[in-house]
Amino acid sequence: MTQAIRIPATDRVASAPFVTRALLACGAVAGPLFLSVGVLEGLTRTGFDFSRNAISQLSLGSLGWIQVASFMVTGALVTAGAVGLGRAIGRTAGGTWVPRLVGVFGASFLLAGVFKADPGAGFPAGTPDGPAALSGHGTVHMLSGTVGYLALCAAFLVLARHFAAHGRRGWALAYRLLPPVVVAGFAASATTVAAFTAAAGVGLLALTAATARLAGPAPTSRR
Repeated sequence: MTQAIRIPATDRVASAPFVTRALLACGAVAGPLFLSVGVLEGLTRTGFDFSRNAISQLSLGSLGWIQVASFMVTGALVTAGAVGLGRAIGRTAGGTWVPRLVGVFGASFLLAGVFKADPGAGFPAGTPDGPAALSGHGTVHMLSGTVGYLALCAAFLVLARHFAAHGRRGWALAYRLLPPVVVAGFAASATTVAAFTAAAGVGLLALTAATARLAGPAPTSRR
């Protein structure tokens, strides 16, 4: 009588099927794609200044559809990555909440694509330099981003628990330190928009790094 082979929890990602790996790859590529589009657009759009304007404002103007598409595609990729995380680590430490929180982060990008940021600080070209009053869609845009990044920070803390449980101490420490860095950048946005942009970028790239790490081989147990 043959006995079923049980795969240890730490080895499930390494032996994950193709679909799971494809979903994780979607999550990993989301951040670099979004940032690349934002940087390229920011460098080429007339009137845009990274020191005064948020990447979200690139959704405005005649070429705004490019950034809107970037939001929507990124949201879809992050959401796919969340499903992949659920399939890969669903029964291990942090496996319940990480995919849920990352899913909220993905949904925030979809909302941000539908509800555009308000013009201001000279962009689009011809807009007065002063800050503009928040509109209804601008408020939804801002709140979706805030909720999304808070969910991402919570996901990082849960990921730190997952990494610690699987012997990745350096990764665990890094993901405990990331949430204060991201929150500090958002808080500093009242002084400089560049701080907000940097914090958002750090969060996206950290999610990419974690997803790529979880898609790789499990660590060898130390005895």
